[in-house]
Amino acid sequence: VLYLEGERHGAFRILRAAKNRFGSTNEIGIFEMRDAGMIEVPNPSQVFLPDRNEGREGAVTICTVEGTRPILVEVQALVAGSNFGYPQRVANGFDSRRMAILVAVLEKRSGLQLGSQDIFLNVAGGLRLDEPAVDLGVALAMVSSFRNKQVPHDTVVFGELGLGGEIRPVGQIERRIAEAHKLGFLRCIVSKANLSGLRAPDGLELIGVQDIDAAQDMAFDTA
Repeated sequence: VLYLEGERHGAFRILRAAKNRFGSTNEIGIFEMRDAGMIEVPNPSQVFLPDRNEGREGAVTICTVEGTRPILVEVQALVAGSNFGYPQRVANGFDSRRMAILVAVLEKRSGLQLGSQDIFLNVAGGLRLDEPAVDLGVALAMVSSFRNKQVPHDTVVFGELGLGGEIRPVGQIERRIAEAHKLGFLRCIVSKANLSGLRAPDGLELIGVQDIDAAQDMAFDTA
């Protein structure tokens, strides 16, 4: 089954192929709408990453895998005091229920007082993230906005965040790291369990963390 997705006012379209069995599933193609029609985008990661020359509070680069293709994309979070009795939780391109779980983990395990804060989350470029590997990046984006501290623009983050605050390993780690290295990133924050037997490419530092507090320390130590 083929699905053609994209924002109504955006120029990019995602062609998603889904199948039930026999072969890889959930493969995607990235296309740009031009005068001549849909033109293939050869490097999707550059499309979903805005200018990285300057870091911003609440912005974190993560790596997701769509089918067999690793894609780097920026997650943006805005955390601000609520003017209403019930704080808003709005997510664009990410499951709002999963975001609520991550907020609860940050409150319980890191002691962040987010109960009175409006939280808005956006995935740049219109891509939808649905794999657990993006949990850590989403959580750090919210922490970055709440604490008004930047995650360095040369850092990419991926890892699953458990309910106990632990950072769990993710699959296809070599592909994610290779994509980050290709686009010039200098640091990767990943689960410490992913580092076993893994060799870092030249010029790329792999930082293993065990829990969300350690991830915050490493993410903001140079910010």
